[in-house]
Amino acid sequence: MFADFLKSFLAPDPKPLDDADARLALTALLVRLARADGYYTQEEKHHIDRIITARYGLGQIDADTLRTRAETFESEAPDTVRFTRAVKDAVPYEERTAILEALWKVALADGERDAHEDSLIRLASSLLGISDRDSALARKRVMNGE
Repeated sequence: MFADFLKSFLAPDPKPLDDADARLALTALLVRLARADGYYTQEEKHHIDRIITARYGLGQIDADTLRTRAETFESEAPDTVRFTRAVKDAVPYEERTAILEALWKVALADGERDAHEDSLIRLASSLLGISDRDSALARKRVMNGE
C-alpha cells in the first residue's frame, strides 16, 4: 500500500511532499516517537490526534483515519535516520521546528520524560537540521504550555 510512497519519499532527490503525504509523514514520525519507549498508549494516540486535528483542521474521524494510516506507514518505514532525513528534505525549516514541538507534545503526553523518547527527539532534531537553540526553545514552549 505504501510502497510507492516510500519509494518516492526516500528517493535521492525527493520532490516536496504534497499536503496529504506531508500529513502522513509527520503523523508517522509522531507515531514512531510514541512507540520509542515500547509503550504506545491511548493517551499518546489521543495527543497525536489532537496535534493533527489542530494542525490540519481535521475532524476526529479524519484524524483517527490519518493516525491509523500513519501507524501502518511507520511500521513499514525504514530506520529513523533515513526516515527523518527524508522529512528534512521535503519540509521547510520553519515547519520542521513545529514538527519538533509536536514530537515534544507526544513525548510529554504521559507527564514523564523517557530516555528513549529523549534520545529519539535529539536524533530527530539533529537530522531535521534544527539548531540546538531552536530545539531547546521548542521543548521549553511545550513544557510551558505555549
